[in-house]
Amino acid sequence: MIEERLTPTHIEIPQWTAQEFARLVLESNPKVAVFDCDGTLWAGDAGLGFMLWSLEQGLVSRSTSDWIDTRHRAYRQGHVSELQICGEMVQIYAGLREQELRAAAATYFSEFVRARIFPELAALVSTLRNAGVDLWAVSSTNKWVIAEGVRAFGIPEDRVLAAEVRVADGIITSEIVDVPTDEGKAASLKRIGLSAPDAVFGNSIHDLAMLDIARKAFPVNPSPALLEAAASRGWGYFRPSAAEGVDTGVGGE
Repeated sequence: MIEERLTPTHIEIPQWTAQEFARLVLESNPKVAVFDCDGTLWAGDAGLGFMLWSLEQGLVSRSTSDWIDTRHRAYRQGHVSELQICGEMVQIYAGLREQELRAAAATYFSEFVRARIFPELAALVSTLRNAGVDLWAVSSTNKWVIAEGVRAFGIPEDRVLAAEVRVADGIITSEIVDVPTDEGKAASLKRIGLSAPDAVFGNSIHDLAMLDIARKAFPVNPSPALLEAAASRGWGYFRPSAAEGVDTGVGGE
């Protein structure tokens, strides 16, 4: 997703090793842990990837495909907001059977995303889950892809807050239920009673609002804008080994 590009500067901020990262998380003794997904649990933007793949697969009409392509171009140029585009990237599937989208999401994640899961995050989530920590996933990517993706981490669908539209009698509608991004991520958490989660993990400036409400914030694979925000707040960060030297942007960031 789009994030303002910053002029590279020397930012004074501690970078944790994998061992330090795991130790700091476990020492914080969280009862509730909240994870962003794209760029945090796995590399890349699964939301954009799934949309492009689904268009190639012919899941939506040519006119809808052309429309969302135009909208996404406008988004990358700064003429369409993050909130708008994330909602529209779910609304394009209106009229399809939800089961068809669930199956497509499972195929896409298995073929294109599963191999990009960060091993250090998979190990950490497993440790937290085994310790009885209440795990949540919050993302502006569509819920079908996120629910499929975090199933591999043992996070159930009822613990997923993601871009979602109403489904009626098994048919997808265009009625928005939620689009958690920016301040909306914190708002979505507050609506379910998590006004101050024990631990929050995110990689993008669009995660900053929910990182700010955490008892302990853990930037993971941070983009330049989040890195600067983290430095100003006195946070450290963790960069997974697979992300070292790789552009940390997700989508248009």
